[in-house]
Amino acid sequence: MQKKPTHLALAAACGAGFLWGTGALVVQVLIQRHGFTPENISFWRFVVGAVVLLAVFGRPAQWPGFWRTLRPMLVTLLAAGAAMAGYVLLWFYGIERIGAAIPTLIALCLPPVLVTLVALVRGQERASWPLLGLLGLSLLGTLLLVLPHDAGANGPAASTTDRWQLALGVGFAVGSALLYTGFTLVSGRLSSTLGAGPATLGLTVVAAAVMGLSALHRPLQWPTDVPPQAWFLYLGIVTAALALLAFSWGAARLSPTLLTIAVLMEPLTTVLLAAWLLGEQLSLSQWLGGAFLLASIWGLGQRESRRTP
Repeated sequence: MQKKPTHLALAAACGAGFLWGTGALVVQVLIQRHGFTPENISFWRFVVGAVVLLAVFGRPAQWPGFWRTLRPMLVTLLAAGAAMAGYVLLWFYGIERIGAAIPTLIALCLPPVLVTLVALVRGQERASWPLLGLLGLSLLGTLLLVLPHDAGANGPAASTTDRWQLALGVGFAVGSALLYTGFTLVSGRLSSTLGAGPATLGLTVVAAAVMGLSALHRPLQWPTDVPPQAWFLYLGIVTAALALLAFSWGAARLSPTLLTIAVLMEPLTTVLLAAWLLGEQLSLSQWLGGAFLLASIWGLGQRESRRTP
């Protein structure tokens, strides 16, 4: 039986998207100005987040009951944590090869479509013109937000990319979208069964362990000067621990369709912060895209708040 979503849960999911949007700029700074690899950034982000979550939710008195509850969900937790690490890394790989525009559009726009299709097949959603219209409005808003913002910076470079690199970049982005879709579909069940805090802790620990395997390919390095350390701590505490906790709490109370649409706050946040902090100019189409995206989130929230559980 589907739980009736609340406006507070929708705000939590949007908040997670907002925090992830701030992290996108931090990742860009760490890669371009400090030369860190995507594997290195992802590993320390999850490690710092896991330490913070362990300090908050890892009280020894709760462990016996937690392990009894976790045992039947262990395989699901391991798979979801690995998917969480994988979709971020594949998205970064796609950006490295063909720029940010195409991988971002695929990684962000494909999951809401896939999640909605799964929900229709499962009977969790009923096909209707309002639902399709709101979904299309959110995808159009994301397209208008991301494509003009990145096309100017990456268009010339992308034009010189050979077909193999283009196919590889698109393949990484599609893989990222598929992993994120799977993660979204099971995250609500994990949060409902284990609780948002323990579920987030378990997912973050698994993701950190998976990313730690990247040390077999390239050594993992902790930054040696203060500014990068501060950025790494921000990524771990705010964009991993806090954002994932808000996402997990919202996932237990929202339908997968509304959850994936709400998290599209991420590109809106990134574009607005880039305009404010980096002096980038927003086009009319980007402002229009932001309005479309906010309207679709509000419309889906109103639609599901009237649904009988």
